[in-house]
Amino acid sequence: MNDYNFGNKILEFRTQLNLSQTELAAMLGVTNKAVSKWETGKSKPTTNVIRRLAALFKLDVNELLSVRDEERKMEISKIVITGGPCAGKSTAMSWVQNAFSQMGYTVLFVPETATELITGGVAPWTCGTNAEYQKCQLKLQIEKENIFEQAARTMQVDKVLIVCDRGTLDNKAYMDEIEFAEAIQFTGSNEVELRDNYDAVFHLVTAAKGAEEFYTTANNSARTETVEEAAMLDDKLISAWTGHPHLRVIDNTSTFEDKMKKLVAEIASFLGEPEPYEIERKYLIEYPDIKWLESNPSCQRIEIIQTYLNSAAGEEVRVRQRGVDGNYIYFQTIKRKVSDVKRVEIERRLSQAEYLKLLMEADTTKRQIRKTRYCLTYENQYFEIDVYPFWNDKAIAEIELSDERAVINFPKQIQVIKEVTDDEAYKNASLAEIK
Repeated sequence: MNDYNFGNKILEFRTQLNLSQTELAAMLGVTNKAVSKWETGKSKPTTNVIRRLAALFKLDVNELLSVRDEERKMEISKIVITGGPCAGKSTAMSWVQNAFSQMGYTVLFVPETATELITGGVAPWTCGTNAEYQKCQLKLQIEKENIFEQAARTMQVDKVLIVCDRGTLDNKAYMDEIEFAEAIQFTGSNEVELRDNYDAVFHLVTAAKGAEEFYTTANNSARTETVEEAAMLDDKLISAWTGHPHLRVIDNTSTFEDKMKKLVAEIASFLGEPEPYEIERKYLIEYPDIKWLESNPSCQRIEIIQTYLNSAAGEEVRVRQRGVDGNYIYFQTIKRKVSDVKRVEIERRLSQAEYLKLLMEADTTKRQIRKTRYCLTYENQYFEIDVYPFWNDKAIAEIELSDERAVINFPKQIQVIKEVTDDEAYKNASLAEIK
């Protein structure tokens, strides 16, 4: 039952007693506007008022309280703000706090774990080995995030934004493959879970790439990298997060203030403030060089199974299994078209049980779409290249944009045949049709 239905419940009992909103408000000691908001689902009465309502309606107070509490839907979003050294993360936190508090969010910040440990005396050079230090950092990062999520669920608010100052996959940039494998085994997790546990990732490019004159180590005692080392580390961090369903890279092509504004705009767009728009361009490309993609450190392979569900007219509803090497996460997506390149898109994470249950609602007029997706970061742009088993001469490349006028730069290894953004024949829903 949702908020609107709970409001209907109050309306129903008020009508049975032949009371107007004004009369009910006077009996409860509230305004008639408060009653109106309850009945339209815009707000809910306090516990004390619920008790008076229960007495007036001759209902069990605990039952009415439980209905109210069950109805309250809290939105918790967890994002990562990452980036190379001297990228502006500290300033970004202030911008995010100010912007999203004004939008009605309770903003929680998970502090950068590496800085906490290093300034406290726990560092790669004080522990036995770098691998041992990284295990400690990764374990603490996971525990901190769990605590923040647990605390958020107890808050009597509607919208919570948890902002992680770096996330678990940042650690990967500071380890070799063997050390990283040992670290994730130590936590009992896997790379897909660690990476995709966040709703979105926003990477701020280091000042060492494009704004070298502003690069400094003076404002962070844990920062020791030279300009060259910072630029290399920035590339490693982008590579570590490549493969996430919602990765955005924010560079230094404009002023620092514009960089912060772009970050806020990207986060707002992701959260659906004011509305969850997706600006996407799609291209038919020649079959890509798979060896080149799989050897590229800025590219990650993802296995996807997509199933379309029965849905209302004008909507597209699908569920998706996404992951690699037996490690998967699950999503439900609802899309509504606004224009040729703009759609409203609502996505939510599913448990495996929820995913399997929704599969029972599969649209039997469509086949499952199975594809291999290559997530490629190139010149601060994030491409998704889909290779289908029924094509051996072509593939699809997609890119999501924050501005419809943005210039797209393809790597020379990708040969574009034509843009198919508004071509129904190349949409997954069309490819899934059984003919």
